[in-house]
Amino acid sequence: MKPAAENESRETDANGPSAVAAVTARLRQSPRLAAAAAVAVAVVAVALLWPGGGDKAAPSPFGPPQVTVSKPLVDERIEWKEFTGQFEAAEYVEVRARISGYLKSIHFEDGKRVSKGDLLFVIEPEPFELALATTKAQLADAVAKQELAKVQLARTSELAKKNFAAASTRDQRIAELRSATAAVDIAKAAVDTANLNLAYTRLTAPVSGRVSRHEVSVGNLVIGGAGGTSTLLTTIVTLDPIDFTFDVSEADVLAYKRAVEVGDVQSARDNLIPVFAQLPDDKSWTRQGTVNFVDNQFNRSSGTIRLRASFPNLDLFIVPGQFGRIRAPVSKPHRVMLLPESAIASDQARKVVFVVGDDNTVGVKIVSLGPRAENDLRIIRGGITPDDRVIINGLMRIRPGAKVKPEEGKIQGNGTKP
Repeated sequence: MKPAAENESRETDANGPSAVAAVTARLRQSPRLAAAAAVAVAVVAVALLWPGGGDKAAPSPFGPPQVTVSKPLVDERIEWKEFTGQFEAAEYVEVRARISGYLKSIHFEDGKRVSKGDLLFVIEPEPFELALATTKAQLADAVAKQELAKVQLARTSELAKKNFAAASTRDQRIAELRSATAAVDIAKAAVDTANLNLAYTRLTAPVSGRVSRHEVSVGNLVIGGAGGTSTLLTTIVTLDPIDFTFDVSEADVLAYKRAVEVGDVQSARDNLIPVFAQLPDDKSWTRQGTVNFVDNQFNRSSGTIRLRASFPNLDLFIVPGQFGRIRAPVSKPHRVMLLPESAIASDQARKVVFVVGDDNTVGVKIVSLGPRAENDLRIIRGGITPDDRVIINGLMRIRPGAKVKPEEGKIQGNGTKP
């Protein structure tokens, strides 16, 4: 009886806690064995939990998930290409001093609108008034000398007729008159220069627009001149119309030129191409303008070419320097298929949509995308047919190969409008 009891005790130890402890100790002594065991446990767990793994998955007690399906919207559209750019003033003026002197007064409020001809700055005019008076006196002196030269020439000419004056004396009087006349011309030019310098003491707005802050305060010395060292006093930017500059890649330019060759679009160099712009928070493309400039070469560093469009800014809402987006037409109106952006999913580098077959089974189709359209729609160039029933709502509740309960929906569009 004792051996039997010992055998029973050994079997209990082999299948009991002591056996588990022995296996645990062995796993701790062998890291490779422990890793292999962990992998085996993970594989078994995945096989049991994965849909379709192990035994056949039990049907959901709630039935197939409900989704909204619709055939692609087939309608006439103009394809648009979008670019990011920046608004800038059509005219930008730096107001600089043209003569040197002390700033006497400022006649505008920083950041306000000014009209062409409005007085902005006054430079101390007294030194230039004195200079003008001096040049006027010098002109009067030159005129008096000119009159004297005329009288002397006339007297000498009369004496020469009677042989009482030598011919050389008459020639000298003629030269004196010419010199006096030249002196008068020099004096007149000096007066004009003095008048001009005096006028430069009053700086007016060369264009209408919004003025920046004053860069120099009253009482400071400003340096004038025609070079780049003259003092910058302020700047003015025009607001209406406003320009929008953007860069286009070489590939996009080539595609556009190919479209011009086949007659789908007009050349941007020879025609005013209508375009639409929007600010970052705009929901629609309501700002319409025209492309009025295409640069003459590509930027060698970026491989892009600069374009400029002009937009009305009657409400002065857009400020130069703001970023925005612009869209330009790249095709003539033609029939296309459209789907909501929310119906398009990503599979690594591919774009896919989910379709429902006649037996209500979910399938996957790879699609080729075109540009964006209105109402968050996307033009679909290929991969589906106009008769496919595409899932447009409920993508989070489906998986390929599963059954669904489709509900018919409708994709809304608004024709060829941007």
